[in-house]
Amino acid sequence: MYELLAKGGVLVPPILLCSVLALAIFLERIIRFARMRSRGAGLAAKVIEVLKEGNVQKARDLAERSNSPMGRILARAIEVRDQDRETIETVIVHATDEEVRNLSSYLQALATIGNIAPLLGLLGTVLGMIKAFMVIEQLGGQVNASVLAGGIWEAMLTTALGLSVALPTMVAHSYLLARVDNYEARLNAGAVTFLTELMKTR
Repeated sequence: MYELLAKGGVLVPPILLCSVLALAIFLERIIRFARMRSRGAGLAAKVIEVLKEGNVQKARDLAERSNSPMGRILARAIEVRDQDRETIETVIVHATDEEVRNLSSYLQALATIGNIAPLLGLLGTVLGMIKAFMVIEQLGGQVNASVLAGGIWEAMLTTALGLSVALPTMVAHSYLLARVDNYEARLNAGAVTFLTELMKTR
């Protein structure tokens, strides 16, 4: 395998680096989402129950100790619980947007890798073809089919490698983006539940 990749030219290492970065980003996001799965579940209802008991500090501590996006949103909302509904909604929206941005960290980098990997592969193929035709020119009329075919398949290695990196990277990006959208919907649902119940306690 090493000998095969070595024939791909100078752009093989950058493409391999892209694959390593893409895998690292994907695993980091997957691990983070897995950790958050159990955090914040039913938190809005629990915090509301504590608020109904009149224990504001306990409700805030409960939200903060959850160490979850939902908990941080609720903690921000509790800080302005005595304000008008519009102010509370604004705080919740801003807090939710901030958490979604944090959840989306590195996803743009993943999309960039998916876009540039095939371009690097194509560039490697073009450079390889240039070298192959330079050799053909130097050999003059003594070129045979095997020499030409060998130069071409070596040049096209980078395109194949670039596509091999780009395809799973784009699939991973779409999957993670769907996870973020799903989590955003859960945050919004929890925030609406909290705000509705909070208004009832007044």
